[in-house]
Amino acid sequence: MKVLIVEDESAAVRRLQKLLGDIDPGIEILGAVSSIESAVEWLMAHPAPDVILMDIHLADGSSFDIFQKVDITSPVIFATAYDEYALKAFKVNAIDYLLKPIKQNELEQALHKITKDKPKDNEGEDLIHKLAEAGFIKKSKRILVKMGQAIKLIDLDNVAYFYSRDKISFAVLPGNKRYPLDQSLDQIEGMVDPTHFFRINRQFIVKMDAIDEMIAYSKSRVKLKMNPPTEEDAIVSKERSPEFKKWLIGGES
Repeated sequence: MKVLIVEDESAAVRRLQKLLGDIDPGIEILGAVSSIESAVEWLMAHPAPDVILMDIHLADGSSFDIFQKVDITSPVIFATAYDEYALKAFKVNAIDYLLKPIKQNELEQALHKITKDKPKDNEGEDLIHKLAEAGFIKKSKRILVKMGQAIKLIDLDNVAYFYSRDKISFAVLPGNKRYPLDQSLDQIEGMVDPTHFFRINRQFIVKMDAIDEMIAYSKSRVKLKMNPPTEEDAIVSKERSPEFKKWLIGGES
């Protein structure tokens, strides 16, 4: 694995180098750059590394500025102590974020996500969960919806469920009012109150009060009848069923 380090503190660079060597002596550190400018120059002059370890707060600004100056195709592991930047992490190529001081086991787990195959479908969801659990994502109360030239403000508490179809997310309100959204379900999941809403599968986020009926389904899954009715079956995936049952009774996820 070939790694680029973007970090402006020399002590942090040395620590990362030691941690990487302890995790796998075969890891090759291609370079360590300390600023936005030097990172852009390096990335423009070299082939993409297998992973970039990137501090968010650099001496000359936010490392997110790097993404505005050069196309980054490598997966990124962010290091941060700044909650105002954390939510931006999943909007770029982030596969994880680590809080300083970085622990070896956390870095090792993050590196294990790097494979030659396509990233797992739920990586974005996992990152959002981590951000939310760490308190970095503040739950929103409303969401803006564009309807042609008109802009409508929707109270999230009034939404019965969210669903995705053909890569477009929708909010469904009582009376079967449906509104297309700019946000993905991954982003919406980070916005809503987890005590009221639950991601039952990759296609649906449902509100507890909008569940009319629950029916036992094959392979330990649960089929939900929602109000308003869903156009497609709302089925709790097998993987999420245990957490769904805890959520229903108010248990910890």
